[in-house]
Amino acid sequence: MITIYGVYRSRASRPLWLLAELAIPFRHVPVLQAYRVSAGQKPEGWTTASPEFLAVNPQGQIPAFEEDGLVLTESLAITLHIARNHGGDLGPKDAAEVALMEQWALFAATSVETPALEILYAQAEGGEQAGIAVNAERLRRPLARLQTHLEGTDFLVGGRFTAADINTAECVRYAQGHPTLVGEYPKVKDWILRCQARPAFQAMWAERLKEPA
Repeated sequence: MITIYGVYRSRASRPLWLLAELAIPFRHVPVLQAYRVSAGQKPEGWTTASPEFLAVNPQGQIPAFEEDGLVLTESLAITLHIARNHGGDLGPKDAAEVALMEQWALFAATSVETPALEILYAQAEGGEQAGIAVNAERLRRPLARLQTHLEGTDFLVGGRFTAADINTAECVRYAQGHPTLVGEYPKVKDWILRCQARPAFQAMWAERLKEPA
């Protein structure tokens, strides 16, 4: 059975969303980020600094995945692996789709995630406008790339919703709080709202909202 280590308020949301889509049984171990303990969050179970979790991932980061002796510790790779082995239509149908899903995961990680997170953090800390503007500008090129791709399709790979959409949408989500940025790219806005309207995303998000912020 698949085991996912990590709370919903983390990058574990990516494989947890996919598992909600697939409706397959899995074990969830809600490991909390250790830095949240020092900020006053009292853990009820393991944290990323717990010896039990460090035995799974010595790097002390979530999420982690375990199945039949295989351990993975990068969220995008975890999601792609689950999609390949359990995903049906949410996974790749051939070698070309494997490559495309890997491409979009790397695109999300290298071009989108860091500036999108910087926007999220800056807004959470009171909205330092210069930093927000700089990172919004960094995002315009990858968002324009997404806009161009989505001119001819509703989803990223194969004309259907797949794990590629989950991985990429979860990175773009960090920038959704910017008042205008995503709206500058209407196909991107429509796409992410279409992804987030799915019942599995809504179920994942409901679990996330149950956790302390």
